[in-house]
Amino acid sequence: MTTNTDRGALEALLFVSDEPVSAADLAQILERTEAEVADMLEALGAEYAHDERGFQLREVAGGWRLYTHPAYHDLIEGYVLSWDTRRLSQAALEALAVIAYHQPVTRAGVAAVRGVNSEAVIASLIEKGLVRETGRDKRQGNAILYSTTQSFLEKFGLKDISGLPPLEDFAPDEESEAAIRLRLGAGASAADALSEDEDEELLYGSGDEETLEAPADESEEVEELD
Repeated sequence: MTTNTDRGALEALLFVSDEPVSAADLAQILERTEAEVADMLEALGAEYAHDERGFQLREVAGGWRLYTHPAYHDLIEGYVLSWDTRRLSQAALEALAVIAYHQPVTRAGVAAVRGVNSEAVIASLIEKGLVRETGRDKRQGNAILYSTTQSFLEKFGLKDISGLPPLEDFAPDEESEAAIRLRLGAGASAADALSEDEDEELLYGSGDEETLEAPADESEEVEELD
């Protein structure tokens, strides 16, 4: 039987947690069954939503965490400088999108889709904890494979990768959708055919060939925004 003390203890634990906490971990701390704690979490989330509180309880990245209500994001913009109130550069968002939808993928694969060298921006995403190395692709000379992290799921409010919006949501018509899928597929094929060194030569040329410079914003730091 759930008591107010149980609910209060659960809220206190969620309040001090700086990352999603699983129902199993909370159950162990509260000395309750996982099912009981899961029911309490669902009830709390529903209660907060019904009362239109300034915060929400969401299930993300395999656990539960309190978040500020989206309706009040304009009020807290600039007040708290954290990952919840900062925006990635356009270059970083592009590379992150390719990795998220095409993971695991090599640096050459990301570059093939974007059309520019992405080494610096991928390094930046790794530093920010949104992307990680997840293995090697023997077909491409042992090139490093990249995937998104649990922190990525947490920051973007996703329970898992299946929660990514469908690609067609970004296309205004069927023709555009086909073009997006073709670009991703072409990127994968190009990556399979290129080694890391060959990719550098393709993008920047060699010898007397004309070079193609990457956009200036490739190494930009994160801009502050909501």
